[in-house]
Amino acid sequence: MSDNHSYTTNIEWTRNRKGALSSPGLPTMEVATPPNFPGGHPGIWSPEHLFVAAAEVCLMTTFLAIAEKSKLDFLAYRSSATGTLGKLDRGMFVEKIVIRPNVVISDENQREKAITVLEKAKKHCLISKSMVTEVTMEPEVVVR
Repeated sequence: MSDNHSYTTNIEWTRNRKGALSSPGLPTMEVATPPNFPGGHPGIWSPEHLFVAAAEVCLMTTFLAIAEKSKLDFLAYRSSATGTLGKLDRGMFVEKIVIRPNVVISDENQREKAITVLEKAKKHCLISKSMVTEVTMEPEVVVR
């Protein structure tokens, strides 16, 4: 695998404050200004949602890769994430993202390993490392 990767996206304005986001080989999705901004639209993915989601998805996929290499036996993974806007003299920005992963394991003896894998995933998530936004994690490991 090459160390050089590139990802191409395309956007086309459709109407009002909406557009169509696409990438070769991927489904097109509608995007818009979020509803809390003037002219925003509810029920449509916004740049702010996608920014938060990028950090959250990256944490999950990095967790999955490290869990596989670490031979962590887990039953389920899910998370939620919240991005908070702040304001500086240069304008508004995503100040902080809190990701709350929930990992379900079947053996209490795997709890520390699960936490370690989550911490490594946070450390190695290339999206979070690329952001100036503070990204924190509030993990929960559940034994079922």
